[in-house]
Amino acid sequence: MTDFKKMFPSGAWCVDESVGYLLKRSQIKLAKAVDIVLASHDITHAQGSIVLMLHSGHYSTAAELARELYIDSASITRMLDRLEKRGLIVRMPCSDDRRVINLKLSDEGNKLADQLPNLYGAVLSRNFVDFSAEEVALLKTLLRKFLATEVPAEAGKDVK
Repeated sequence: MTDFKKMFPSGAWCVDESVGYLLKRSQIKLAKAVDIVLASHDITHAQGSIVLMLHSGHYSTAAELARELYIDSASITRMLDRLEKRGLIVRMPCSDDRRVINLKLSDEGNKLADQLPNLYGAVLSRNFVDFSAEEVALLKTLLRKFLATEVPAEAGKDVK
C-alpha cells in the first residue's frame, strides 16, 4: 500500500490537481450533458438515475435509493413525487411492513428506462471521443479499484 502522505503531500495541495476535485468536476460535466439530452423527456439526470436504478431491480425503496445516491431523504422524496406525478413510478405499501413503501416503475417508466442506456451511451461517447478503448477500460479498472478499497473511517484522523 502506498504511504498516503507521500502520495498526497499536504503542503503541495492545489485544488486543480486534487483527485476529489477532478472526479467531482467530471461527474458534473457528465451530469450537465445528460441533463441536456434528458430535457426532451422532461426529467433530470438525477431522476433518470432513479429510473435506471428501479429498472435494475436492485432497489425498491426510497431509503435504498437515498443511501446509494447519497441524497438526503427530503430530496429523494421530492424527486419521487415528481416522477410519480409524471406517471413514471408507482408507490405501493409493503405487505410485510406497513412503514415501508415499495417503488415500482409504471409502464411508461419502463419504456423510458429502456431508452436511457442509449441516451447515456451517446453522452459518454461524445465526452470520451478523445479516449482510446484501452484508456476507457483503464479508467474503469482504476475507478473499480478505488470503489473496492475499504478505508476505515478513522484512517484519515492523523492526517494534518
